Amino acid sequence: MKTLNQITKILIAIEDSQYSERAAGYGFDLAEKLHASVALLHVNEVPVGTSYIADPMLNESQVVLPDLIQLQDESSKKLLDRISEVYAGRVPTYTYTKLGNPRDEILATAEEWGADMIILGTHGRTGFDHFISGSVSEKVVRKAKCPVLIIPNKEFQEEQA
Repeated sequence: MKTLNQITKILIAIEDSQYSERAAGYGFDLAEKLHASVALLHVNEVPVGTSYIADPMLNESQVVLPDLIQLQDESSKKLLDRISEVYAGRVPTYTYTKLGNPRDEILATAEEWGADMIILGTHGRTGFDHFISGSVSEKVVRKAKCPVLIIPNKEFQEEQA
């Protein structure tokens, strides 16, 4: 395992949430101090079910699965661009959009890019919410080949206390 001074590539997994904003800020601060590059990754989950989505009772027009995937991709690119712009020029930054299971895609991208560290935010869910949603963070920590830094959502955790 590399020492802190040997970390040159940090993968930051983000979603469109305040948890990811906090993780991105922390990740870019750390990357700047370590003179490391950053890869921002957003994973779109594969929509499940039918080949189209609509509620005929509400007279909604159908959204075909390929259209939904394209909309997700465009939304991902906007998110990655927005976060990249906030931290522009601080460190070399790369962006990746993947389609699939978040845990698997985070681990695969870390491996492909040669990440020395993975950073991600956590919702801080507990109990039934945690059981239903699972924890991507937990699953990444268990399988990652490099250190994983999880940035907690303190406000949520304080509300639960």
